[in-house]
Amino acid sequence: MAAVVALTCARTAVAQQRPLQTEDAEVIGAGRVLLEGGLDYFHDQGYPVSGLRGNLWRVPTLGISVGISSIAEIQLDSGFYNRLSIKSRNEAPLSSAVTATGGTTHDVEDIVIGTKIRLAAETAGRPAFGFRFATRLPNASNESGLGTDTTDFLASILVAKTVQSIRVVGNFGVGVLADPTRGDRQNDVVTYGLSFARAVTQQAEFVGELNGRVSTRAGVAFPGTESRGNLRFGTRYTRGSLRLDAGILVGLTSVDPTIGFTAGFTHVFNAFTLP
Repeated sequence: MAAVVALTCARTAVAQQRPLQTEDAEVIGAGRVLLEGGLDYFHDQGYPVSGLRGNLWRVPTLGISVGISSIAEIQLDSGFYNRLSIKSRNEAPLSSAVTATGGTTHDVEDIVIGTKIRLAAETAGRPAFGFRFATRLPNASNESGLGTDTTDFLASILVAKTVQSIRVVGNFGVGVLADPTRGDRQNDVVTYGLSFARAVTQQAEFVGELNGRVSTRAGVAFPGTESRGNLRFGTRYTRGSLRLDAGILVGLTSVDPTIGFTAGFTHVFNAFTLP
């Protein structure tokens, strides 16, 4: 039974991480496509660039990954509709640029385009290693108060290992975040993530993570580039090629939401055959 559970955990690790953010070192496989979607709710979310604070709905969040080889995949993540119920407005560097005058504001989610490469497969005595790099595009505008109109670059080393019925994943990397208030400055941050997935049955898992970033700038970080972090716990249920998930999160900084929840699905299928 322990062997069956461990194999189940290893098999589901090939898919993406919903409801977690920490990236697994494994990829989905050549010719396979992963679709994921869901909704997020963040209570008391802060926006240091615009000075807005309130309760945020993200509906829907969307992601697609395409396996371009047995060791690499291309990822695209975004969302159609972010709606903030504004609880307070504070003075901020770009608060004068916000055009939303009522009790709510809305915008799209920034698109993140990334590539993940598995550098070494997992063995009995060694974890899997991977590398991921991604670019965040400035789709959300600073006029809505939800965007920064900046382009950011992220790169991370990925490590993953299954021990009996537990999948442990770690990420460590860097992020180059542009200063939203000046075009000639940036803040380099250290990104981190540590997650686990504990198989309860052949279909169900209990998952959790610590994920965030740390500003390396001496003194006060540029607004929008400050340190952030959150704790997430949730569950996943897999049946065939469909996986359902739900989770809760707790923010660790004054900018992060005090609490929130997420729910969604992941579907993986064979889409094409590579020559």
